[in-house]
Amino acid sequence: MTPQLLEHVRAEALFVSDVQSSDQMSPEHIRTAVMRSVRRHGPRGCAALVAHEFGEHPDTAVSRMGWVLGAVRLAYAA
Repeated sequence: MTPQLLEHVRAEALFVSDVQSSDQMSPEHIRTAVMRSVRRHGPRGCAALVAHEFGEHPDTAVSRMGWVLGAVRLAYAA
């Protein structure tokens, strides 16, 4: 899996998690939320749920994905 694809899977997993942007989150908390979502839904399931949210609530999904990408990049910084 390429680093870019891995980042996308992580972002989708965090997107579908119950973590909110207003939560106080450490990198460890973010990584745990990602792991739980992947275990619960699988990578394809996370992607499907993200697609559903973009179809149902595009106005809020865009801002959540922006936040999620930033959080994932910080949590998994090399």
